[in-house]
Amino acid sequence: MSPLFSANGLTKAYPGVIANEDVSFEIGTGEIHALLGENGAGKSTLVKTIYGLVKPDSGEMTLNGAPFAPPEPRAARSAGVAMVFQHFSLFEALDVAENVALGMENPPKPRALAQRISEVSAAYGLPLDPHRTVGDLSAGERQRVEIIRCLLQDPRLLIMDEPTSVLTPQEVDTLFATLNRLKSEGTSILYISHKLEEIRALCDAATILRRGKVVGRCDPRESSARELAEMMVGTALHRPERDITPPGAPVLEVMNLTLPPASAFGTALKDVSLTVRSGEVFGIGGVAGNGQDELMAALSGERRTDHAAICLDGAGIGALPPRDRRALGICSAPEERLGHAAAPDMSLTQNAMLTGAERRELTRGGFLNWGKSREFAEEVIERFDVRTPGPEEAARALSGGNLQKFVVGREILQSPRVLIVNQPTWGVDAAAAAAIRQALLDLAAGGAAVLVISQDLDELMEIATSFAALNAGRLSEPHPMTELSLDDIGLMLGGMGAETGETAA
Repeated sequence: MSPLFSANGLTKAYPGVIANEDVSFEIGTGEIHALLGENGAGKSTLVKTIYGLVKPDSGEMTLNGAPFAPPEPRAARSAGVAMVFQHFSLFEALDVAENVALGMENPPKPRALAQRISEVSAAYGLPLDPHRTVGDLSAGERQRVEIIRCLLQDPRLLIMDEPTSVLTPQEVDTLFATLNRLKSEGTSILYISHKLEEIRALCDAATILRRGKVVGRCDPRESSARELAEMMVGTALHRPERDITPPGAPVLEVMNLTLPPASAFGTALKDVSLTVRSGEVFGIGGVAGNGQDELMAALSGERRTDHAAICLDGAGIGALPPRDRRALGICSAPEERLGHAAAPDMSLTQNAMLTGAERRELTRGGFLNWGKSREFAEEVIERFDVRTPGPEEAARALSGGNLQKFVVGREILQSPRVLIVNQPTWGVDAAAAAAIRQALLDLAAGGAAVLVISQDLDELMEIATSFAALNAGRLSEPHPMTELSLDDIGLMLGGMGAETGETAA
């Protein structure tokens, strides 16, 4: 059987870097095909080429046996190619049907579209109310909107970029059932994920990229996750090693923190209390939208609280702004890396200056010291293997994973007394994730208090000393991670006590 899609010799170069070099691969009809590679391997450039967002310098593509060279996404969609991006492109103030209509070339009338959404979403096990406001939906429901918008276009090739990064295990099961049904109906799927066990469970074939080149093809069902990771990076994979020294004295304390939501679609924090000790990695888990961003803003100083609600070494700091907290040793890395953790159009040197000025002494006599700032950026790039032409590259030019490595590395290399990080390895490849986790463990072993907010339960089980769950703005009682099973954690994420099974008040 001839392939549905094929690429032959695709090459795309940017100043200082070759993103794709002579890339050739095929996707069969009704095949779920994984695209694997470490951060900066060229995956994003390749799928953007297929979707018409990037024009290759050379090479050719075919779709269903015919030449395929879409000049823009509209042409790709018309030819039967749809894409669900890693970052949702939805308007929170509009309802589901209005958001779906915005992604269609010729949407039907509102009543007919709403009925079609209901029919298709129910048929594929992704039920959606077309009249619900998107801002009121969970992360998993928002992804359903993106998927249904694609399915209404009856695609022959569906591209999915990190589709499970914000989903619960139950939502992942639902998504996989949907993708397998699409496969049985003849739809081909190009699937990008750093979660290798998912790749092994779902995909029929895999193409592996390294530094822009195809370095291997395999059936992922016949390889272990570790073997896949080592094919991606070309070397043996290091597993993080935890220090077994007991935690020391309390460093960061939060007492009965209550805050209203910052926006109409935010989550209120309700009587949150926690203590992070010297040498401890305190893990907070929860499904997206349960107050993680609000807690992060309160701890970093972006939102002020009562002075005594947040304490550092026993002294109240709740009313201090971010700069003053950084001077005291509280560093933070928020979840949204582009636009929040980093200024998109500023260089890496400038972004290093933005948060490192206090801790790394990047000013002198009231003037910015660009030489030291550049050296700091170069140190982050080298220590955390950030794939970039250099420190003067704009933040937006980096792949998501490489920017994540830069943002987290920038904070760790400031030797913080407290580090608060939300989703530290989101969108990062296996080797880079292991390096970041080891750096967090090393920071704690050196006496820092580390607070990790993450939706990746495997990550928290690997590095956290203590665990608490955030549900609807309430934080559960913390437990030593070694005493918790996955079932216990699942109960806590749903607002139930790990021991008693009682619903959180």
